[in-house]
Amino acid sequence: MDEQPFHGHTGPAGREPGRPLDRRAELSEFLRTRRARLKPEDVGLPDFGRHRRVPGLRREELAQLAGVSVAYYTRLEQGNGRNVSAEVLDSIARALRLSGAEHAHLTHLAKPRQHRRKPSARPQQVRVALRQLIDSFDGVPAYVVGRRSDVLAWNRMAAAVFGDWSRMPAQERNWARMVFLRPEYRELFVEWEQKASDIVSYLRMDAGCHPDDPRLSSLVGELSVKSEEFRRLWATHDVKEKSHGMKRVHHPLVGELALSFENFRLVDDEELSLVTYHAEPGSASAEGLRLLASWGADATRAGSATTPHT
Repeated sequence: MDEQPFHGHTGPAGREPGRPLDRRAELSEFLRTRRARLKPEDVGLPDFGRHRRVPGLRREELAQLAGVSVAYYTRLEQGNGRNVSAEVLDSIARALRLSGAEHAHLTHLAKPRQHRRKPSARPQQVRVALRQLIDSFDGVPAYVVGRRSDVLAWNRMAAAVFGDWSRMPAQERNWARMVFLRPEYRELFVEWEQKASDIVSYLRMDAGCHPDDPRLSSLVGELSVKSEEFRRLWATHDVKEKSHGMKRVHHPLVGELALSFENFRLVDDEELSLVTYHAEPGSASAEGLRLLASWGADATRAGSATTPHT
Protein backbone atom coordinates (compact mmCIF):
# COMPACT_ATOMS: atom_id res chain seq x y z
CA MET A 1 0.00 0.00 0.00
CA ASP A 2 1.35 3.46 -0.92
CA GLU A 3 2.33 5.90 1.78
CA GLN A 4 0.97 9.42 1.74
CA PRO A 5 2.25 11.59 -1.12
CA PHE A 6 5.42 13.50 -0.41
CA HIS A 7 4.86 17.25 -0.67
CA GLY A 8 8.41 18.38 -0.04
CA HIS A 9 10.26 20.08 2.78
CA THR A 10 8.77 23.41 3.78
CA GLY A 11 12.12 24.84 4.81
CA PRO A 12 13.40 26.23 8.10
CA ALA A 13 12.19 29.81 7.65
CA GLY A 14 9.97 29.64 10.72
CA ARG A 15 12.59 28.13 12.99
CA GLU A 16 13.92 30.22 15.85
CA PRO A 17 17.40 31.56 14.93
CA GLY A 18 20.17 29.62 16.67
CA ARG A 19 17.98 26.64 17.46
CA PRO A 20 19.73 23.36 16.54
CA LEU A 21 18.63 21.63 13.38
CA ASP A 22 16.35 18.64 13.95
CA ARG A 23 18.56 15.68 13.09
CA ARG A 24 15.66 13.23 12.85
CA ALA A 25 13.77 15.51 10.49
CA GLU A 26 16.93 15.99 8.43
CA LEU A 27 17.40 12.20 8.14
CA SER A 28 13.77 11.69 7.19
CA GLU A 29 13.72 14.39 4.53
CA PHE A 30 17.06 13.34 3.09
CA LEU A 31 15.90 9.74 2.58
CA ARG A 32 12.56 10.87 1.15
CA THR A 33 14.15 13.20 -1.38
CA ARG A 34 16.73 10.59 -2.45
CA ARG A 35 13.98 8.00 -2.92
CA ALA A 36 11.79 10.47 -4.82
CA ARG A 37 14.42 11.04 -7.50
CA LEU A 38 14.59 7.34 -8.50
CA LYS A 39 12.19 5.67 -10.92
CA PRO A 40 11.58 1.90 -11.05
CA GLU A 41 13.33 1.64 -14.41
CA ASP A 42 16.39 3.37 -12.96
CA VAL A 43 17.00 0.44 -10.62
CA GLY A 44 15.83 -2.44 -12.80
CA LEU A 45 12.32 -2.80 -11.38
CA PRO A 46 9.27 -3.26 -13.64
CA ASP A 47 6.92 -0.30 -14.01
CA PHE A 48 3.43 -1.53 -14.79
CA GLY A 49 2.16 1.92 -15.68
CA ARG A 50 -0.15 2.21 -12.68
CA HIS A 51 -0.77 5.64 -11.25
CA ARG A 52 1.87 6.26 -8.60
CA ARG A 53 0.77 8.43 -5.69
CA VAL A 54 4.35 9.26 -4.71
CA PRO A 55 7.26 10.49 -6.83
CA GLY A 56 9.98 7.95 -7.41
CA LEU A 57 10.24 4.59 -5.66
CA ARG A 58 7.82 3.38 -3.04
CA ARG A 59 9.16 2.47 0.37
CA GLU A 60 8.55 -1.22 -0.22
CA GLU A 61 10.48 -1.08 -3.49
CA LEU A 62 13.44 0.60 -1.83
CA ALA A 63 13.35 -1.86 1.07
CA GLN A 64 13.36 -4.75 -1.42
CA LEU A 65 16.41 -3.34 -3.20
CA ALA A 66 18.24 -2.79 0.10
CA GLY A 67 17.37 -6.23 1.47
CA VAL A 68 15.59 -4.98 4.59
CA SER A 69 12.01 -5.19 5.79
CA VAL A 70 9.55 -2.44 4.89
CA ALA A 71 8.92 -1.81 8.59
CA TYR A 72 12.66 -1.45 9.26
CA TYR A 73 13.17 0.99 6.39
CA THR A 74 10.04 2.93 7.35
CA ARG A 75 11.37 3.48 10.87
CA LEU A 76 14.64 4.76 9.43
CA GLU A 77 12.87 7.11 7.02
CA GLN A 78 10.84 8.42 9.93
CA GLY A 79 14.12 9.54 11.47
CA ASN A 80 14.83 6.65 13.82
CA GLY A 81 18.39 5.62 12.98
CA ARG A 82 19.48 4.86 16.53
CA ASN A 83 20.13 1.15 16.08
CA VAL A 84 20.87 0.98 12.37
CA SER A 85 24.09 -0.80 11.46
CA ALA A 86 26.77 0.42 9.09
CA GLU A 87 26.04 -2.57 6.85
CA VAL A 88 22.37 -1.63 6.50
CA LEU A 89 23.31 1.97 5.75
CA ASP A 90 25.69 0.73 3.06
CA SER A 91 22.89 -1.36 1.51
CA ILE A 92 20.47 1.55 1.56
CA ALA A 93 23.10 3.86 0.08
CA ARG A 94 23.67 1.42 -2.77
CA ALA A 95 19.93 1.05 -3.38
CA LEU A 96 19.50 4.83 -3.47
CA ARG A 97 22.52 5.24 -5.78
CA LEU A 98 24.09 7.69 -3.34
CA SER A 99 27.33 9.46 -4.14
CA GLY A 100 30.24 9.27 -1.73
CA ALA A 101 29.29 12.63 -0.21
CA GLU A 102 25.64 11.57 0.12
CA HIS A 103 26.65 8.29 1.75
CA ALA A 104 28.77 10.17 4.28
CA HIS A 105 25.91 12.58 4.94
CA LEU A 106 23.49 9.70 5.55
CA THR A 107 25.94 8.18 8.04
CA HIS A 108 26.39 11.49 9.87
CA LEU A 109 22.63 11.86 10.23
CA ALA A 110 21.85 8.27 11.20
CA LYS A 111 24.77 7.61 13.57
CA PRO A 112 25.83 11.01 14.93
CA ARG A 113 27.52 9.75 18.09
CA GLN A 114 30.07 7.85 16.09
CA HIS A 115 30.70 10.48 13.40
CA ARG A 116 30.05 13.92 14.85
CA ARG A 117 32.38 16.23 16.69
CA LYS A 118 30.97 19.18 18.56
CA PRO A 119 32.18 22.41 16.93
CA SER A 120 34.40 24.56 19.10
CA ALA A 121 32.96 27.83 20.33
CA ARG A 122 36.27 29.51 19.49
CA PRO A 123 36.64 31.19 16.08
CA GLN A 124 38.57 29.10 13.59
CA GLN A 125 42.17 30.19 13.19
CA VAL A 126 44.51 30.10 10.20
CA ARG A 127 48.16 29.45 11.00
CA VAL A 128 50.58 32.28 10.30
CA ALA A 129 52.67 30.01 8.08
CA LEU A 130 49.62 29.18 5.95
CA ARG A 131 48.79 32.88 5.58
CA GLN A 132 52.37 33.50 4.50
CA LEU A 133 52.15 30.65 2.00
CA ILE A 134 49.08 32.00 0.19
CA ASP A 135 50.58 35.50 0.24
CA SER A 136 53.60 34.10 -1.60
CA PHE A 137 51.54 32.71 -4.49
CA ASP A 138 52.50 34.78 -7.53
CA GLY A 139 49.44 35.59 -9.64
CA VAL A 140 47.34 32.80 -8.05
CA PRO A 141 44.08 33.75 -6.29
CA ALA A 142 43.89 31.72 -3.07
CA TYR A 143 41.90 31.75 0.15
CA VAL A 144 41.15 29.57 3.16
CA VAL A 145 37.53 28.66 3.90
CA GLY A 146 36.22 27.10 7.10
CA ARG A 147 32.96 25.89 8.59
CA ARG A 148 29.70 27.42 7.36
CA SER A 149 31.57 28.65 4.22
CA ASP A 150 33.38 31.39 6.21
CA VAL A 151 36.30 33.00 4.34
CA LEU A 152 39.10 33.16 6.91
CA ALA A 153 42.20 34.25 4.97
CA TRP A 154 43.01 35.32 1.41
CA ASN A 155 45.77 36.81 -0.70
CA ARG A 156 45.91 39.96 -2.82
CA MET A 157 44.96 38.13 -6.02
CA ALA A 158 41.83 36.66 -4.42
CA ALA A 159 40.81 40.17 -3.41
CA ALA A 160 41.49 41.43 -6.94
CA VAL A 161 39.23 38.74 -8.46
CA PHE A 162 36.45 38.37 -5.88
CA GLY A 163 36.42 41.76 -4.14
CA ASP A 164 38.30 43.23 -1.19
CA TRP A 165 37.00 41.20 1.72
CA SER A 166 39.04 43.29 4.17
CA ARG A 167 36.41 46.02 3.72
CA MET A 168 33.68 43.70 4.99
CA PRO A 169 32.82 42.98 8.64
CA ALA A 170 34.19 39.58 9.61
CA GLN A 171 30.71 38.03 9.95
CA GLU A 172 29.90 39.02 6.36
CA ARG A 173 32.92 37.22 4.93
CA ASN A 174 30.83 34.17 4.25
CA TRP A 175 30.22 32.69 0.82
CA ALA A 176 26.58 31.88 1.53
CA ARG A 177 25.79 35.43 2.66
CA MET A 178 27.72 36.93 -0.25
CA VAL A 179 26.14 34.75 -2.93
CA PHE A 180 22.54 35.00 -1.72
CA LEU A 181 22.36 38.43 -0.10
CA ARG A 182 24.70 40.62 -2.17
CA PRO A 183 23.46 41.35 -5.72
CA GLU A 184 26.97 42.18 -6.96
CA TYR A 185 27.99 38.53 -6.55
CA ARG A 186 25.09 37.50 -8.76
CA GLU A 187 26.75 39.62 -11.44
CA LEU A 188 30.23 38.33 -10.65
CA PHE A 189 29.52 34.61 -11.23
CA VAL A 190 28.51 33.79 -14.80
CA GLU A 191 26.84 30.54 -13.64
CA TRP A 192 25.41 32.03 -10.47
CA GLU A 193 22.81 29.27 -10.04
CA GLN A 194 25.52 26.60 -9.99
CA LYS A 195 27.59 28.56 -7.48
CA ALA A 196 24.50 28.99 -5.28
CA SER A 197 23.67 25.28 -5.51
CA ASP A 198 27.23 24.33 -4.57
CA ILE A 199 27.21 26.59 -1.52
CA VAL A 200 23.93 25.15 -0.24
CA SER A 201 25.22 21.62 -0.75
CA TYR A 202 28.31 22.38 1.30
CA LEU A 203 26.17 23.86 4.09
CA ARG A 204 24.05 20.69 4.08
CA MET A 205 27.21 18.64 4.64
CA ASP A 206 28.11 20.91 7.55
CA ALA A 207 24.61 20.55 8.98
CA GLY A 208 24.89 16.77 8.88
CA CYS A 209 28.17 16.86 10.80
CA HIS A 210 27.15 19.62 13.22
CA PRO A 211 23.36 19.83 13.60
CA ASP A 212 23.83 21.43 17.02
CA ASP A 213 25.98 24.32 15.76
CA PRO A 214 23.99 27.46 16.70
CA ARG A 215 25.90 29.72 14.32
CA LEU A 216 25.18 27.42 11.39
CA SER A 217 21.53 27.19 12.39
CA SER A 218 21.30 30.98 12.62
CA LEU A 219 22.88 31.34 9.19
CA VAL A 220 20.41 28.89 7.65
CA GLY A 221 17.51 30.65 9.37
CA GLU A 222 18.65 34.08 8.19
CA LEU A 223 19.13 32.98 4.59
CA SER A 224 15.80 31.16 4.59
CA VAL A 225 14.01 34.34 5.63
CA LYS A 226 15.85 36.64 3.25
CA SER A 227 16.26 34.53 0.10
CA GLU A 228 13.57 32.57 -1.71
CA GLU A 229 16.26 30.95 -3.86
CA PHE A 230 18.08 29.70 -0.78
CA ARG A 231 14.84 28.20 0.58
CA ARG A 232 14.24 26.39 -2.70
CA LEU A 233 17.76 24.95 -2.87
CA TRP A 234 17.84 24.04 0.83
CA ALA A 235 14.64 22.03 0.39
CA THR A 236 16.32 19.76 -2.18
CA HIS A 237 18.59 18.25 0.53
CA ASP A 238 21.39 17.92 -2.04
CA VAL A 239 24.89 17.43 -0.67
CA LYS A 240 28.23 17.37 -2.41
CA GLU A 241 31.92 17.87 -1.94
CA LYS A 242 34.12 19.30 -4.66
CA SER A 243 37.87 18.90 -4.86
CA HIS A 244 38.24 20.65 -8.21
CA GLY A 245 36.22 22.26 -10.97
CA MET A 246 35.76 25.36 -13.11
CA LYS A 247 34.25 28.74 -12.32
CA ARG A 248 33.62 31.62 -14.72
CA VAL A 249 33.56 35.13 -13.32
CA HIS A 250 32.87 38.45 -15.00
CA HIS A 251 35.48 40.90 -13.73
CA PRO A 252 34.78 44.65 -14.03
CA LEU A 253 38.31 45.36 -15.30
CA VAL A 254 39.40 42.40 -17.42
CA GLY A 255 36.10 40.82 -18.46
CA GLU A 256 35.27 37.15 -18.26
CA LEU A 257 37.73 34.79 -16.59
CA ALA A 258 37.53 31.00 -16.86
CA LEU A 259 39.31 29.72 -13.76
CA SER A 260 40.00 26.17 -12.63
CA PHE A 261 39.92 25.68 -8.89
CA GLU A 262 41.52 23.12 -6.60
CA ASN A 263 40.23 22.50 -3.08
CA PHE A 264 42.78 21.12 -0.62
CA ARG A 265 41.46 19.97 2.77
CA LEU A 266 44.07 20.51 5.49
CA VAL A 267 45.36 17.35 7.13
CA ASP A 268 45.67 18.87 10.62
CA ASP A 269 42.21 20.50 10.48
CA GLU A 270 39.75 18.90 8.08
CA GLU A 271 37.28 21.74 8.60
CA LEU A 272 39.65 24.13 6.82
CA SER A 273 40.27 24.08 3.07
CA LEU A 274 42.76 25.92 0.91
CA VAL A 275 41.20 26.93 -2.41
CA THR A 276 43.34 28.07 -5.35
CA TYR A 277 42.41 29.28 -8.84
CA HIS A 278 44.40 29.24 -12.06
CA ALA A 279 43.80 29.79 -15.77
CA GLU A 280 44.90 27.71 -18.73
CA PRO A 281 48.36 28.88 -19.81
CA GLY A 282 48.28 31.15 -22.83
CA SER A 283 44.55 31.77 -22.55
CA ALA A 284 42.74 35.10 -22.39
CA SER A 285 41.94 34.31 -18.76
CA ALA A 286 45.64 33.82 -17.98
CA GLU A 287 46.32 37.20 -19.53
CA GLY A 288 43.53 38.69 -17.42
CA LEU A 289 45.10 37.31 -14.23
CA ARG A 290 48.51 38.61 -15.33
CA LEU A 291 47.07 42.08 -15.82
CA LEU A 292 45.41 42.00 -12.39
CA ALA A 293 48.69 40.91 -10.81
CA SER A 294 50.65 43.67 -12.56
CA TRP A 295 48.12 46.32 -11.56
CA GLY A 296 48.54 45.28 -7.93
CA ALA A 297 46.76 47.37 -5.32
CA ASP A 298 44.89 49.36 -7.96
CA ALA A 299 43.26 46.18 -9.24
CA THR A 300 42.30 45.17 -5.71
CA ARG A 301 40.64 48.51 -5.12
CA ALA A 302 38.83 48.31 -8.45
CA GLY A 303 37.82 44.72 -7.76
CA SER A 304 36.33 45.85 -4.47
CA ALA A 305 33.62 47.53 -6.53
CA THR A 306 32.05 44.06 -6.47
CA THR A 307 32.02 44.31 -2.66
CA PRO A 308 30.43 47.43 -1.14
CA HIS A 309 32.50 49.26 1.47
CA THR A 310 31.31 48.90 5.06
